[in-house]
Amino acid sequence: MEEGAIYVAGGVNSGFRSGIRPTPLVFARAFGCRLIDIDGNELIDYYLGMGPMILGHNPAQVIEAAKNQLDISVLVGGQTPLEYQAAQLLTELVNSAELVRFASSGSEAVQVALRTARAATKRWKIIKFEGHYHGWFDNVFLSVSPDISKAGDPLNPHVNPGTAGQEISNNVIVLPWNNVELIEAHLKSGEIAAIIMEPVMFNIGGVMPASGYLERVREICTKYGTVLIFDEVITGFRVSVGGAQGHLGVTPDLTILGKALANGFAVAAIVGKREFMNLVGTGQVMHGGTYNSQSISMAATATTLQILKSGIPYRNIDETGKALMDGLRREFSRARIEHEVVGYPAVFNVHFDLKSPTDYRTAMQLNRLRYQNFAFEMLIRGIRILPRGTWFLSSAHEGSDIDRTLDTVREVLKAGI
Repeated sequence: MEEGAIYVAGGVNSGFRSGIRPTPLVFARAFGCRLIDIDGNELIDYYLGMGPMILGHNPAQVIEAAKNQLDISVLVGGQTPLEYQAAQLLTELVNSAELVRFASSGSEAVQVALRTARAATKRWKIIKFEGHYHGWFDNVFLSVSPDISKAGDPLNPHVNPGTAGQEISNNVIVLPWNNVELIEAHLKSGEIAAIIMEPVMFNIGGVMPASGYLERVREICTKYGTVLIFDEVITGFRVSVGGAQGHLGVTPDLTILGKALANGFAVAAIVGKREFMNLVGTGQVMHGGTYNSQSISMAATATTLQILKSGIPYRNIDETGKALMDGLRREFSRARIEHEVVGYPAVFNVHFDLKSPTDYRTAMQLNRLRYQNFAFEMLIRGIRILPRGTWFLSSAHEGSDIDRTLDTVREVLKAGI
C-alpha cells in the first residue's frame, strides 16, 4: 500500500478502507469465501467486500453471465432486455417494488429517493437517525458516527457533519432511533417530506428495531403524509430474499437496494410504490447516470437475483450462519465475556460488554476497543472480520470454514483480549 500511495491518495480509493489495523490490505486474488493477499496469506473472509458477495467471490453462474455479456454489449446508451428482466425479478421479490430504477451506487439511489419524496409531498425537511449511514453525499452524511461529547441532547441531537468541506442542510433533522414519540412530534408540523432509516441498524452497532417500532412509524407516516424510505443496501437479500421489509412485515414507500443485489458488480436500485416512482418515470423527478443499467452489471444482477430467488443459497447460509452464531455465543460464554450476537444468519453483529443497545448513543457504550483487538487477533490468524462488529456470510462458506473460525476464536480468547 505504501507504494500505491505514491499514485493513489492515501493508498486507498474509499475512505472507509483506511485506518484499519494493521494497514489497508492489498489482495492478489479472491475465490469462494477466501482472500489471498499479496504476501500469499490466505484468509477466510467475513467482510465479503463489505457485504455484496452473498454468493461468494466467484460464483460460476454470475461470472459466466458477465463473461458472455462481454461479447454482446458493454454500454449501449439505451436499454437492454436484461435490465427489464432484473427489474421484474425485483418486483417479484421485494414487497415495496412496484416500479424500479437502477443506479450505480447506493449513495446515488438515496438522492433519487429524497428528491422523489420532496416532489411528492411539496415539503423539504427530512428525518434521519443518529448512527444510520445513507451514503457520503453532503445532505445525508450527517451524525453517522458523531463524537458523543459534541452530539448534543440525546433527544434533540446536533446535526454533525461527517467530513471537512461538507455543506450542512438546514432541512435535515437528526433524531435518536427507536423513539416513535419524537418522530410523531415532528410529523405533526406537516413539514416532513420523508423519513429515511436502516430497518435494522447494521452500519454502526448492530441495533434491532424495538418491538412494534417499524409498524408504528409506518402508521404515522401514512397518517401525516410523510414518505417512508428504507435503506436496505445492507439488509436487502441478507435478512431474507425480500429484505428486512419482507421478514419484518413492514412495507415502506421507497426502498434503496445495493450490495448483495449484484454480488459485487456496481449496481444499486431505488424501488417503490407506483405513485412515487411514476414521478421519476415521467421525468418530473430527474434521475440520470451514464452507467445506470450497464449491460454486464445487469447480466450479473439478473443472474444473482435468479439464484437468490431459487432459495438454494439461503439453505446453506441458514445452516452455516446459525452454526457460527451459536458457536460464537458458546465460546464467548466459556471465556466469561459478556456478549450478544444479534441479527440473521447472512448478517449479524457481535457486541462486547453490553447487551441490547437501542440507538447510537447506547451502542457507543459497547466495548469497541476490546472488539477491535479481537478482530485484529483473528486477522493475523487468518480470519478476516470487520472491526465494527458486523459479520457477513456467503453461500460459499462451508461447515469446515465455520469450524476453523471457531477454533481460531477459541485460540484468541485463550490468549486473552
